[in-house]
Order: sequence, then C-alpha cells, then structure tokens
Amino acid sequence: MGVDCSLGSPWRGANSMNVIIAGAGEVGGHAADVLSAAGHNVTLIDLSAEKLQALDDRLDVRTLVGHCAHFHVLIEAGAAKCDLMIAATNIDEINLLSASVAKAAGARKTIVRVHHTANFSLRGTPYAAQLGIDELICPEHLTSLAIARMIRNPGAIALEEFAAGQLVMERIRVTEHAPSIGKTLSELSLPAGARVATVERSSGGIVADASTSIEVGDAVTLIGETAGFEGARSHFQRGKVKRIHIAIMGETPTAVWLCRALKDPVFSVRLFVDQRQRAEELAEKLSHVTVLEADPTDPDTFSDEHVDHVDTFVAATSEDERNILACAQAKTQKVATSIAVVQRAKYLRLVSHVGIDHAFSPRADAVKMILHLIDTGPVRSLATFAAGSAEVYEVRPSSRAKILGNELRNIQLPPQAMIAAIRRDDRVRVPGADDQIQAGDTLLVIGPVGIGAALRELFVHK
Repeated sequence: MGVDCSLGSPWRGANSMNVIIAGAGEVGGHAADVLSAAGHNVTLIDLSAEKLQALDDRLDVRTLVGHCAHFHVLIEAGAAKCDLMIAATNIDEINLLSASVAKAAGARKTIVRVHHTANFSLRGTPYAAQLGIDELICPEHLTSLAIARMIRNPGAIALEEFAAGQLVMERIRVTEHAPSIGKTLSELSLPAGARVATVERSSGGIVADASTSIEVGDAVTLIGETAGFEGARSHFQRGKVKRIHIAIMGETPTAVWLCRALKDPVFSVRLFVDQRQRAEELAEKLSHVTVLEADPTDPDTFSDEHVDHVDTFVAATSEDERNILACAQAKTQKVATSIAVVQRAKYLRLVSHVGIDHAFSPRADAVKMILHLIDTGPVRSLATFAAGSAEVYEVRPSSRAKILGNELRNIQLPPQAMIAAIRRDDRVRVPGADDQIQAGDTLLVIGPVGIGAALRELFVHK
C-alpha cells in the first residue's frame, strides 16, 4: 500500500480539478507547484519519501509514497475521480503504463512525459489511444521549439505546430529590386494559398491588409502552402540573401530537434558532437546541417571553425555545467548571442550573472505545455511576434456560432485581424474570401495583441 505522508492540507476550490502527478522530480515537482498554486487539488506519487517530504514542506499538496503504476496506489490516490493524471517520472515505460492504468481506473485525461523519440512518435496513433493516453509531451522537444522560436519568428513555430507541416510561415527581409517594392498587397499577384500576415519597419510592426505597401528593408511575415511558397517568396527577395549562422553543441535529442526546427535556407547550422559514430549517424539524418566531430570550446576548434563569427551559439549537451561554461566562454569570445539548456532549476538564476543571454529549462517548458493542454477554452493565444505587435490565436468556433456557413468576406473580424489558416479534419490550408467556416473547424487567427475577448464574442457566442 502507498503511505500518505502529507501534512493534511485541505483540498481547495469547488471548481478546481483533481490532479494526480506521478513522479516528484524536476517536471513533476514543478507541475505540482504551479497547479497547486492555481487552486487545483494535487496528489503527488513517488517511491521516494524524502523527495515527497521536501515538496510537502513547501506546497499545498497531498503526497503518497508508492509505485505509480500499481492499480491500488492509483486508486488510493483518487484515480476513480481524477480529472487529470500527469505521468512525469524519468522512465518512459513507467509513465506509459501509469497513465494506462490510471485511465482504466477512471481518470478523465492523461498526459504522459517521455524522453525517447520512439515513444514520442506514438502521438496521435491508435496505439496511444488504446493505451488510454490523451497527450504525449517531451520536454527536450519542447525546449528545442522554444529555442527555435527565439531564433526564428515565434509565430512560425506556432503555425507549423498547428498545420503539421502543411503550411510554412517565414519572416522575409525585402531586398532591393524585389518586384513588390512600391506596391500595395492588393496589387501583388501572390500564388493561391499565400498571404502576408505582418510587415515590420523602423516605425514598428503592423498586421497587413490590402492597402499595406511594401518598402525596401521591410520584414514581411509570409504564410503559404508548402508547394507554392518559393513563388510567393520571390515577390519580396531578389539575389543572394544573407544567411544566419548557428552553432549547436551537443548530440542530445534537444540538439537534434533544434537542427530540424531550423531547416530553412536562411540558416547555416553547424552541429558539434563528441563521438565519431554519432556524428556519422546524424550527418545522414540531417542533410541540411554540417555535423562536426569536435569540441567548440577547444581553443583551436573555436578558431579553426570561426565560432566567434556565428550569430547564435547554443549549448545543448546533457550536462548543465558544461553548457553554462561553454556559453560563458562563447560570450568572452564575442559571440553575439549564447543560449544554454539547463535541466536543474538551481542554475537558472546563475546564467545571467556569467553573461549568458538566455537559458531554457525543459522542466519549465513541459509545465507550460501541460497548462496549455488543460486549457480547453475556445480561444487560445499561441505566440506573439512582429516585435510584439501581433499575436497568433487558435480558435475553435462554437457549433452554434452565427458565423458558421458565412463566407469569410462577410465576417466582421476585429480590426487588423485575419484568418490565416483553417484546419478541417486532417487538412490545413490558407483560406480565400469565398471560403466558409464549418462546424468542427479550428482556425488560426493573426491579429493585434489582446483581441481574445473580441474573438470569443464573434466565434463562441450565439
């Protein structure tokens, strides 16, 4: 039997969720902290009474010593009336089994943390459904996307996740002699399925409309279907485009996923790994990346590979101390931007003191995703971009919304807002003015920051 070692803190809030968290490590402990602070009723399970006691001393949670995959422990934890079960131990197989058993015991929703690519690839498969797993999250994958958002356009990552690779979003600098210069968007003959979302210039960023004109040096955010994207890009760029140089240290899943997230002609990516066999393996998988068996912190390698000339240096090994030292060294060698991946929370406060520009924590990214997944609201903010002037929203119209069946040209959106994409079943596309919104559609809306309430009024209310 599990042993209850809590201090008897009362469960709060008539409208709060009953949450079970398996695993009191970095992710599980942080999730318990955030969810309990939000007023949810959290029960934390772990085999270590010492870990649980340390969390119980500072959090308003119920703790239970026991094996989280054992049916009787989950029943004692309240799985029969559980709204959400989060499996967050360090072992993928235990997490998968724990969630499956919890679902069988009555848990309404399960979220499973995994590390290995093979397990993460189960997302959306019948196998995951049969196990009773509603959502799979990988902290390392989430961190790679968070870093990519910083290096790229944050809205681009949001759109790519929404569109599952069927659409492309790119921030393009308008070059001299581009065909679009001096024209308004209404005068451009962009390919079907392509549109300009925002335009940034020295005066600030704006959400584009038909009257927006294009000038040399503008940064244009272009959305399009993959097949015709190059044709749309050619309206804004002529000749050779300056590439952004990225150096990544590490052969971890985070490093590999980051390389994939930066697959774009504008990026020149070099990946530094320790082992020759791993270097050869990754070189085959990442054809757009230059993979080197070398240590960029070695002075000779740093000089020979001109690491001091890169735009961004990312340290993503499995060792926090090595990542911090590598980024600190890169900054002393005048690298423009350094980014460290840090697993342990105690190091997060230190990085800015040693000159590192940014630090990313897989545990924090995992908890952010958990909060996103349990947000069942019809309008959700996914990202801000264009120097903070635009926001990306995911909108699920109500089945009784008045706008259903109306052509987009007849829908009065909030000022400067646009429906950038529609997901219907498994198909995602950029809509035209004649398209209609149907029940079950999910929309990607781009507009000014803070129009969530207006979107709810339009797409949710009768």
